[in-house]
Amino acid sequence: MRSYDRDSASAPVPGLRLLPWESDTGKPCFLSPEGSRSALSRIADEIEADQLRDGADVAEGAQAVLDDRKAGEYALRLALRAATQALVAVVRVADSRGARLPVPDDSPARTDSPPEGRGTVEAELPAASPDDDRRASASTAKEHR
Repeated sequence: MRSYDRDSASAPVPGLRLLPWESDTGKPCFLSPEGSRSALSRIADEIEADQLRDGADVAEGAQAVLDDRKAGEYALRLALRAATQALVAVVRVADSRGARLPVPDDSPARTDSPPEGRGTVEAELPAASPDDDRRASASTAKEHR
C-alpha cells in the first residue's frame, strides 16, 4: 500500500471529491460533483466505510498487543504497520469528507485552524485520573478472558 501524503496531494477544485484510492501512478483520484449519487460515488462510500471499520478493528488489535507484556518485537512491528496503514486510510477519508463540508460565508474567521486547512490544532483535554487507568485496564482484562 502506498502512503497518502496529504501535503503533496494537489488541492481539488472546490466540489471535487477525493476518492479512497489512487491511480496506477500513485496520483490522487477525484470525482466531479455531478457524480455525487453515481455508482462510483456509492462504491467510494462503501470503501470509506470499510476503511473506517478496519481502522477501529486495527486500533483494538494494536491496543491488545500493547497491553500484552509478552508481545515480542515482531508482534509490535506488525501492529504498528497495520495501525499506520489504517491511519493513512482514515486521514484520507477525513480529508475527503472535510473538503466536501459547506463553508458558511458569514462565519467569522477561525483563529485555531492552521493555514490552508493543513496541520494540527491543539485542543485542551481534561486531565486523566488514576481511575481512568484502572477502568481501561479492567476493560482490557475482560476482553482477553
